[in-house]
Amino acid sequence: MSNEKDQKLNLPKTSIPMKANLNQREPEFLKEWDKRNVYKKIRKNKKGKKAFHLHDGPPYANGEIHLGHAVNKVLKDIIIRSKSLEGFDSPYIPGWDCHGLPIEHQVEKKLGKKRKEISKSEFRDLCREYAKTQIKLQEKDFVRLGVFGDWKNRYASLDQSFEGEAINAFSRIFHNGHVEKGFKPVHWCLDCGSSLAEAEVDYLDKTSRAIDVKFRIDKTLEEKFIKQNKLPEHSKVFAVIWTTTPWTIPGNQAVCLNKDIEYSLVEVAKNEIYIIASELVKTCFDRWSSEDFEIIKKMKGNDLDGLHFIHPLYNRTSPLLFSEHVTTDTGTGCVHSAPAHGPEDFETCAENGIELKNPISSNGCFKDDVKHFGGLHVRKSEEEIIKKLKETDSLLCNEDFQHSYPHCWRHKTPLIFMATPQWFISMTKSGLLEGAEHGIDNVEFTPAWGKERMQIMLKDRPDWCISRQRDWGIPIPLIFDKETGEPTNDIEKVFNKASEQIKEKGIDAWKEFDFGEDKEKYEKSNDIFDVWFDSGITHHCVMNELYGNDVKADLYLEGSDQHRGWFQSSLLTSVAMNGTPPYKGVLTHGFVVDEDGRKMSKSIGNVVGPQEIINNSGADTLRFWIAATDFRGEMAFSKDIFNRSVDGFRRIRNTMRFMISNLYDYDKNDQVTKVLFLDKAIISKTAKLQNEIRELYKEFNFHQVVSKIVNFCVNDLGSLYLDIIKDRLYTMQPESEGRRSAQYALAIVLDFLNKAISPILPFTAYEFSENLSNGNGDEIFFSEWEEYENKLNKEEEEEFELLVQLRQRAYQEIEEERKKKDIKNALDCDVEITLEKELFDKISKYSDEMNKILICSSCSIFLGKSEQILVKKSVNEKCTRCWHKVEELENGICKRCINNMSGEGEARRFF
Repeated sequence: MSNEKDQKLNLPKTSIPMKANLNQREPEFLKEWDKRNVYKKIRKNKKGKKAFHLHDGPPYANGEIHLGHAVNKVLKDIIIRSKSLEGFDSPYIPGWDCHGLPIEHQVEKKLGKKRKEISKSEFRDLCREYAKTQIKLQEKDFVRLGVFGDWKNRYASLDQSFEGEAINAFSRIFHNGHVEKGFKPVHWCLDCGSSLAEAEVDYLDKTSRAIDVKFRIDKTLEEKFIKQNKLPEHSKVFAVIWTTTPWTIPGNQAVCLNKDIEYSLVEVAKNEIYIIASELVKTCFDRWSSEDFEIIKKMKGNDLDGLHFIHPLYNRTSPLLFSEHVTTDTGTGCVHSAPAHGPEDFETCAENGIELKNPISSNGCFKDDVKHFGGLHVRKSEEEIIKKLKETDSLLCNEDFQHSYPHCWRHKTPLIFMATPQWFISMTKSGLLEGAEHGIDNVEFTPAWGKERMQIMLKDRPDWCISRQRDWGIPIPLIFDKETGEPTNDIEKVFNKASEQIKEKGIDAWKEFDFGEDKEKYEKSNDIFDVWFDSGITHHCVMNELYGNDVKADLYLEGSDQHRGWFQSSLLTSVAMNGTPPYKGVLTHGFVVDEDGRKMSKSIGNVVGPQEIINNSGADTLRFWIAATDFRGEMAFSKDIFNRSVDGFRRIRNTMRFMISNLYDYDKNDQVTKVLFLDKAIISKTAKLQNEIRELYKEFNFHQVVSKIVNFCVNDLGSLYLDIIKDRLYTMQPESEGRRSAQYALAIVLDFLNKAISPILPFTAYEFSENLSNGNGDEIFFSEWEEYENKLNKEEEEEFELLVQLRQRAYQEIEEERKKKDIKNALDCDVEITLEKELFDKISKYSDEMNKILICSSCSIFLGKSEQILVKKSVNEKCTRCWHKVEELENGICKRCINNMSGEGEARRFF
């Protein structure tokens, strides 16, 4: 029925207007929640109930939040709220990751040339203040999203209590035998001036210079090799290597082959013989654009044992070593080995007793004593190195090569592998990797493929370089022998004292730390912890501190990239400290992309900030899109996609607005003596749907929660139940059984809907709750699911479904008549239905009120041999009050309406 009819009836308004401008009202609600201290009330209400702990992975405190932040925080909030609805005590302590290079860079940019004029301590103070401003900035946006949490007691890695407790976490890892100092290759960012962890490395496409270089056999061995293999006299024999990193040639210390690969001795012009893997001979000569070659002998790599080669640029030998990392996938089958610049090279050379020599300084320049290239920066060295190789007639080929190459995830610039003294958490020294792999067997991953992804990333994981050569971070509190690198015997006292002093005075306390040792022999570490170590120990610094050592987080929830990031660093530190993972479950969500699947980027111009969406449409609409999108994959966002999603939000809201507008004179404490069949049916459907929704929340299937609620509002309510009961609500006496029965059902359905949407749409749920109980709307946030009565029995459920199906078939016929433009709607019709006996017997008892479920002026049901539905345009006049067409009217009003207005009122049994 139309708004025109509502106006004619002069229905009273609800106590609080249900306005549509939520984007303007939401900030008012936030103020009310803060004034009422709602979060604290929830905690008090849930005290003593079974706990559910979702531990917040700390976002980095730098810059405004983006849509990915919004997705992450809203998903966490939905879970927290749904667990509270389920009866759990589910606190939420938000946190921030605050140390590290990005903040240093921001402060350095602001300082400019003044950076060199201030002390490291002053610089750290500026970093700390900057990080705090970023926390406030992001916190404001998170709160605006409607995220409930203990914002006044948030955690941050810059808190002195956290920094001091980080030392205790490291102490335990150290004493459990997982820490070692090493001089081995790590990812080194020339822009950061620091080592990087594997989690800080992005693999991006890069065009490199690929070169083939000749390494001649040491002349003291060459003549013997020629005679043994009956090669032409006066030949020159070379191993040919292929590399995409020409800058590593000065660091070459060996040539690696695989003893099980077959190699060919290939004769070329100029009396030269090349050692090349047999499988790659043709590929190599094709690359060199040469057909002038002849294979004169083949042999296994093992047969070449004992050879030494001469470095192509320096007068030193590079011994032949064997390694399984040499393959025939590409190249020549001979690999130049620079142990300072590659993990496999390092391991192979170390196993063969070759002392590592690193020709590059931490500033990215070749050391002064490196012949030809001293002082030259790595990025400017390749052309010079290639030029020198040409001068020594060692270069066979020089071409562009496209490949995936490690880049700094912050600067997006290529990294180098470089051996430097660093502190590592060893994966194998005390069985850490094995423990981590075993530990995740007992972790529930959502989606399930997350476990396999984690297993793949753990497999053959290198040692974790935890030291960084920067200023803004938690110091690594180690005092060690300058020569051996071994920590002092009093290291436990050092840890305890450092922890106490940092908790009291902050991280600058380490600078002033007096270790009382022989300073000629011992050295104090000047490195800081990798920021992934900071965030990886929050299970200790936050969870343990808040809830005790025996409490494990029920859930970690972050983006899918955190399998190699926070999920993994937390796993490794927890296993290293306690022998078990820090979490029972891990849930991952995808990244936000545009409608074409592209990553959001300012350069592309496809970035949409959550702030813009909230200002225009409100936080609940953004939350609705997040919940309505399957977060397990990429989450496509555009304004069109968003607007289509919001249509579902409006349907839910408008449905609930209609329901609440008809409860203005209803008191849930009033006794309802009779509940009509249709009302029982909708309560029964509501009870079933509630069970489904509860399970979907438990399974984190929020998009299905949204889908089922929208479907319920559109089909079960809007197109059926609410459409039918309008007549009762608008025409029957206020206290009549029929109207009270409808209101009773409406109150139950509305209660369910408001609870069901409250985890996803907290502002909307609060608005409805406040409307129903002014001043107590926040009760929706600590309410719990209820069991509903008045359900239909199995026979009645079957009959109801038959009635709904018959209604659909009748409406198809009515629609056909409407298309002919003979009628405007079902109330213009008289309907005659003939049914077969089986169906007639089941629903004939409803025949007196069938016109109510069809919303037509009259309906007659007959028994026949086959089903027929006849729709006729009514010839009667329309009642101006109920709009039914009847034979007799008195002053334009039908007898039923007159009886409802001034008589005893009509009675209803079913509809």
